[in-house]
Amino acid sequence: MNLTTSKNWSIFSVRAVLTTVIHQLRLLITPKENPSLTTNIWHSETSMASDRPEDRDDAGGRGSTSRDSGRPPNRGDAGGRGSTSRDLGRPPNRGDAGGRGETLKQTPNFHALLIGIDFYFPHKLSDESYYKSLGGCVRDINHVEAFLKNRLQVPQTQILKLTASNVEGSTKPSEPQEMWPTYENMVAKFKEITEKAQPQDQVYIHYSGHGGRAPTTSPKLKGEDGIDQSLVPTDISNPETRYLRDLELAELLQKMVDKGLVVTVALDSCHSGGAARNIGDDCDIRRSETGVVDTTPRPTDSLVASEDELAQTWKRLAQNNQNTRNVTSSGWLPEPKGYTLLAACRDNESAFETDFDGERHGALTYWMLRSLEKFGTGVSAKTLHNRVFAKVHTQFEKQTPMLQGESDRSFFGNNLVSPQFTVPVIQVDLEENQVQLNAGQAHGLRKGAEFAIYPSGTADFTQTDQRLALVKITQRGAVNSWATITQMLGENKIEDIGDGAPALLLSPSVKLVRKIRLLSPEEQNQPSGIDYQVALQAIESAMPEGKGWVELVSGDETADYQVSINKLGEYEILDRAGIPIANLRPALEVSNPNSAISVVKRLVHLSKYHANIDLDNHDPMSPLKGKIEVELFALPDDFEPGDPEEFIPFNDSGNVPTLDVGQFACLYIRNKSSLPLNITVLAIQPDWSIKKLYPTGVAFQTVDSGKEVKWRIKTSLPNGYQEGTDILKVFATIDGTSFDWLELPALDKPIQPKNAGKATTPLAKFLAKFLASEEAPPTKNVNSAAYASEEWTTEQIKLVVKKGFNHG
Repeated sequence: MNLTTSKNWSIFSVRAVLTTVIHQLRLLITPKENPSLTTNIWHSETSMASDRPEDRDDAGGRGSTSRDSGRPPNRGDAGGRGSTSRDLGRPPNRGDAGGRGETLKQTPNFHALLIGIDFYFPHKLSDESYYKSLGGCVRDINHVEAFLKNRLQVPQTQILKLTASNVEGSTKPSEPQEMWPTYENMVAKFKEITEKAQPQDQVYIHYSGHGGRAPTTSPKLKGEDGIDQSLVPTDISNPETRYLRDLELAELLQKMVDKGLVVTVALDSCHSGGAARNIGDDCDIRRSETGVVDTTPRPTDSLVASEDELAQTWKRLAQNNQNTRNVTSSGWLPEPKGYTLLAACRDNESAFETDFDGERHGALTYWMLRSLEKFGTGVSAKTLHNRVFAKVHTQFEKQTPMLQGESDRSFFGNNLVSPQFTVPVIQVDLEENQVQLNAGQAHGLRKGAEFAIYPSGTADFTQTDQRLALVKITQRGAVNSWATITQMLGENKIEDIGDGAPALLLSPSVKLVRKIRLLSPEEQNQPSGIDYQVALQAIESAMPEGKGWVELVSGDETADYQVSINKLGEYEILDRAGIPIANLRPALEVSNPNSAISVVKRLVHLSKYHANIDLDNHDPMSPLKGKIEVELFALPDDFEPGDPEEFIPFNDSGNVPTLDVGQFACLYIRNKSSLPLNITVLAIQPDWSIKKLYPTGVAFQTVDSGKEVKWRIKTSLPNGYQEGTDILKVFATIDGTSFDWLELPALDKPIQPKNAGKATTPLAKFLAKFLASEEAPPTKNVNSAAYASEEWTTEQIKLVVKKGFNHG
């Protein structure tokens, strides 16, 4: 791809020139002559910043400057907008996209239905359990709404919302009753959006709240003991309230598809059974406390369709399944036809909500939005799912996000162009080493968000060598935020950052230092004859052995790992949801005086292991982004080396490939860039080791532009393992780079020190400095955007190896 700016003049080229002229003219005006005049580079406009209301509900001050090469002539996004105006007198609660002066180009063919339920009225289900009120669902919805308005310019009139906020001390949701997510209101909004949208319009539906299970209302279809999976209304406490059942949801979505709408659904909830151990205050599960089937007698009539209509639609959709009771692995619906479904987890797993960046969110929604920030709104559903899966499943072993339906189209429909999210610098504070950005909570931004600052007037953001500095938001406001300068780039100085300089949003950084919580065992799990408090104190005393890679939590911090003691008197390392991390062998007995130090060393090992999984090129403008294609194919069951290779795609692109021990597969890697790339494959293995597996004997394999390599693998498991998960992480670089820095031995084996002085390329120096150090890393988080981000990229594939797995 030609990454240079098009030579043809366009509105973007004109804007860039006008912006520079305006900026130079502004420098001729002294503060005494006009102290309040500022230049908003993003909009190429002047505005009275002091007149801008701080409590605006719109996305004030958004915009993007981007090159026009390859842009379709009839774009539906917000590119190319700009005017000169003051927003003096603008009402604070405008519902538009927030562009001052001329209204931003919007997306009239995009509709959204957003449902978030934190508040559940007090109640008892048939087994005396209940649906606990939650803390992150409405925030999920508000952030999704901000993303749709800011990035896709969806008009407020095209967004339908139902929310139930849980305000401390309140006995009901804070919203007006007509906005509550009751069964009646949810059905009405589904029908409203279906009626309003026209054929080929995009419809996006997002639900964050509890999922539930109830005896089916269609026993003829599902059997006398059949179960309906359901969305749980805020007023489920009322026995006259109905669940929104899977048969009804299938009918509502099918009516949209039949009308010709392009539908995408995200369900951040679960409906599995069973209780989770040691959940603590860091997490909640989005289902009832026990996950049992609610047998409370409820009305069986439907506001969606008649029983016969619901049954006919379900049968038609489920005709490719073995029977009408076994739906897809997410447990929600028959295999979607004509729409895309992103579900939080499998039907036997849990959907967690926890604290991210100091705020409670559903794990699926949080990583979905962060991934959309990384890839842009035109990303395919499959690519989006791959990253969301990796992020969520790394944090929560018992949560596997599922993708079903139309996985190869873009997540937000077809032909959507992704504008880069840039905001202007509106003030530079030399003394405090910080800048003020025209961005904040209204834009869906979080504390800790990172930006790269470019020179004023920049039109081509692919020129990463032109970046002046990296900054991180430390004080978030409604529409303006302060960001600390974390690194000046090249020979630049803070004085080079001018008012109006554009700041490009970067993706999340890699977390290096992990937080540890010491968790007292529950009373029924306390070992006899052992003082667990003394045992946990021994862990605290051994923390210096972690050499800065792990730290104990303080205050309300969220833990990455938890350490507790089981009934057998053994130390256990748990994930943040309180689930023991599998395959940590051998067991470490509390009675062994060396066990506490071994636990801390294991925590360090896990921290480095997961940092390597998280390692990615966080630069949204890297020219190598998306330039390698990686796919795993199965080979026939009877394949032997020397036989012709017949590549068999794995079914269900949204699921994790599962293979038997000793089965052959083939990793396919294609270079889609215009340059030769150097390929290295690391295997991140279930015994907690990381090893270079391809190529053998040399550091990397060069693959020419447009060419591919095929690497045959044979699966295996460590001794004593019945099941394990492998990640194949593929690196592609322009300069030849060794990835020995990332290798780790198996758990409890000594980590060999590496000589950072041998690192020669910028990427190798980055890896050696931040990921291979034996001592404490120089920072708790690191963003790769400052380290030769234009010269490398990475993709990864996860697979499960299960002994005796029947893959026929």
